[in-house]
Amino acid sequence: MKKILITGVAGFIGSRVAKKFADAGFHIVGVDDLSTGLKKNIPANIEFIQLDLSDKNMITRLPSQCEKILHLAGQSSGEISFDDPVLDLEKNTISTLNLIKYGIQNKAAGIIYASSMSVYGAAEDKATEESERCSPLSCYGVGKLASEEYLKIYNSQLPAIAMRMFNVYGPGQDLHNLRQGMVSVFIAQAIKNKKIEIKGSLDRFRDFIYIDDVVNSWFSAVQVSQAEFLKINIGTGLKTTLHTLIQHIIKQDLSIEFFVKGSTPGDQSGIYANNDLMKNILKIDKTVTLETGVQKFYNWAKMEKF
Repeated sequence: MKKILITGVAGFIGSRVAKKFADAGFHIVGVDDLSTGLKKNIPANIEFIQLDLSDKNMITRLPSQCEKILHLAGQSSGEISFDDPVLDLEKNTISTLNLIKYGIQNKAAGIIYASSMSVYGAAEDKATEESERCSPLSCYGVGKLASEEYLKIYNSQLPAIAMRMFNVYGPGQDLHNLRQGMVSVFIAQAIKNKKIEIKGSLDRFRDFIYIDDVVNSWFSAVQVSQAEFLKINIGTGLKTTLHTLIQHIIKQDLSIEFFVKGSTPGDQSGIYANNDLMKNILKIDKTVTLETGVQKFYNWAKMEKF
């Protein structure tokens, strides 16, 4: 039974990734500081350690002989990163440096890192490739890019893959947090208020990828054996405007209204993925359609108390 360290196991994506590996028979050591994640999200069949990964002494509390490190913990909102850039740096970059040190000391076979489309910044109206120049617009994006650069520097000692995730959504997302997760924010507003407030133009576009496709991508990434540092976009490859997203949500309840008000600091006007590497390296060539994904998410959210 392979032992894998997974951080952020109380979070939306980390908990689902941990469950996938645990169900497949892996021995999972899960880590989370529970600052934003929920204890109820942690899979029952894993070994859990509550720990702040930005603490330089955290290495002494982690077990040895973990074959792979899956680092999904961190602050995950571009908007919130402006509130306290130092905290964002600690949660996203210092934690990564500490895990790199841990991985090298314990001779781990590799680390897979939860990066973000935010590293690209302003993008052209075309599918964004991993080779594109990065110029982040938020403190969050800067921290994610810095983490990638550190991983690249230490890649010869700890082989690394940066999973540049686009807009992940689906059941399990935090419906209380109205500053992170575009689809979850809109669905939470729609169910609770019958109104959706949109910050910015309806012509903005994104690449919305369903949680199950993301989990499958992480599961495949662990099987990848590589020498060079890899950056892989995790997205559908489809350009979707906010107007289209809103229409899919309104289909669930025709009484829902929407209005545009203000904007979000550090927000990208539009971006979607070239996902050729996801298809060719991770072998993920089919993804859940937005129509199906929104319907599943909406039906789940209606049953939640928030």
